[in-house]
Amino acid sequence: MFHGFPMRLLEEADAIPAIKTYFRACVISDQVRHIIESKQFTDPATNPVFPTRDFRAVPEKYRFLIPEYVKDYVSLNQFAA
Repeated sequence: MFHGFPMRLLEEADAIPAIKTYFRACVISDQVRHIIESKQFTDPATNPVFPTRDFRAVPEKYRFLIPEYVKDYVSLNQFAA
């Protein structure tokens, strides 16, 4: 799922694990997508899928880039439970 993401956009090599985790959370959790879309950034504190600690590990510029990419290029139907 992450392999289709344009790697040239990733400038912070040390943040790639956090970015991958964030990408996965955005794909598999509609709750995480809702938190990001509604900008309820206190909600990850109680979210077991993607806690605040993980959210803060993602460089700021990717916090909105990745959800937009997921919305535009990832077919979420294949990940629906």
